[in-house]
This record gives sequence, C-alpha cells and structure tokens, in this order.
Amino acid sequence: MSPKYFAPTGGHPPQEQLLTDRAVFTEAYAVIPRGTMRDITTSFLPFWEKTRLWVIARPLSGFAETFSHYIMEVAPEGGSARPETDEEAEAVLFVVEGEASLTVDGQTHLLEEGGYAYLPPAHAWELYNRGQSPLRFHWIRKAYQEVEGLDHPDVLILNERDIAPTPMAGTEGKWATTRFVDPADLRHDMHVTIVTFEPGAVIPFLETHVMEHGLYVLEGKAVYRLNTDWVEVEAGDYMWLRAFCPQACYAGGPGKFRYLLYKDVNRHMPL
Repeated sequence: MSPKYFAPTGGHPPQEQLLTDRAVFTEAYAVIPRGTMRDITTSFLPFWEKTRLWVIARPLSGFAETFSHYIMEVAPEGGSARPETDEEAEAVLFVVEGEASLTVDGQTHLLEEGGYAYLPPAHAWELYNRGQSPLRFHWIRKAYQEVEGLDHPDVLILNERDIAPTPMAGTEGKWATTRFVDPADLRHDMHVTIVTFEPGAVIPFLETHVMEHGLYVLEGKAVYRLNTDWVEVEAGDYMWLRAFCPQACYAGGPGKFRYLLYKDVNRHMPL
C-alpha cells in the first residue's frame, strides 16, 4: 500500500465554531496544529507564480535557530524560475500531493508524491506544477555550514517508496526511520527523514539531545511528550523542539504514526 500524506488545503472554519484548538508556543517547544493552517495564515514569496505557503518554522528569538520550514501550495502552471534568493541556502523538498517538475543541473525530474530532493547551496534550480491539480510540498531550508576539506553534498533525487526503512534496534521494526542520506556522509549538516511507528510503539525514554527538531505529522495520531507535557498530535500537525527539549512518544493507533523529521547534524557547536 502506498504511503498516505496529509496536506493542508486552507479554508476557514464556520463562524459557529468554538474557539478551541491545540496550539501551544513555549520556550522549549511549539505545537502548530493543522487547524491553524488557514487561508488567512498563508504567505507569498518573490518570483513565485500562482503559489502560496504556510511558514511553520523560521529563525527567530525563542524559536527555530537553524532552519526554516515551508508548506508550499502551487496551482497548475504555477512555480518559479528563481525559487531561492539566498546562495548560502541548501534545501530539501518533499512532495505530499501532486507532481513537481524540478530542473537542476540542466536535468528535469518529475517528483511525485513521496518524492524527495536535496539541493546543495549555490545551485540554480527551477520548479513548476505542470499537472492539472494543486501541488503541495515541504521545503526545508538551512544555511549550509562550510567545513574546509569537505565538498558540498551532491544533488539527490529520490522517492520514499524506493527506500527500505531502517528499524530501530530492539524494536522488531515497530519503530523505523526512512533515511534519504547516508548518516556517515559528513558533508551533510542536516538530515530530513521519515519516522514510522506501528500502533503501540513507543520512544521508551526521554530523548534529550543537541539536535533541534522540526516534526510534521504525515499520517496517524499519537501522544507526544514535549518537555514536561503530554500533547496529542495528529496528521497535519507540526512540532518544533529546541535543542535538549526532552521528548518521547506513544503511538496508540489504530494505524501507523509517521512524521517528516528535520535535525541539524555533523558540525562543531559555534562558540
């Protein structure tokens, strides 16, 4: 069975609806529920046509420090010949709905649902929606941290369906990670993966570590421990966790719980 991916479509709730939601913003973490991703909270970018986006993480005092995360919505025949204006920015694209026509290094690739692209800094690329339905994809951006003696990473064009998840040791495959990048490749200073929990699977200890996280729930629901709180999350919700924020998870089912995960890796701590 092909993976399922939740994507926001905007709109607004009716006037009769109560003002209740699960949005939380703290010094240690934030939860941005899918119900906040409405028409009124969209943004626009220079040089993008027929496109809007939800900015769900950005470098900000007391918020994300190392990355920005967009959910892009491109109408048919929309897109950009100049999508990125920062030459220091690297990018990961992940398609959750529709098809993207991505041109990089003179080659055009069709990214279908589950399609992943890694784009190094100072690399010109173009992206268009040549299909008949809206294109929705995640765009994660980071200022690449150069290291003398290490080249830039290569362009990667992949699809989740072609990659076997790596089980977490001792879990019988109930907790697994789909890795698009070799963890031993130190040219990369960020990893974007997909984490999958089978119903009943858990993170059985409070992970407390140096990596900053952005988690977008692609499928299912779970209870997530964020710092001192247990928070219910479902498909379409987004979580930001600052470095060293304690975290754990219980996936109660009935289906799989899956999320797109960002983390910064493989570099010295700036002093």
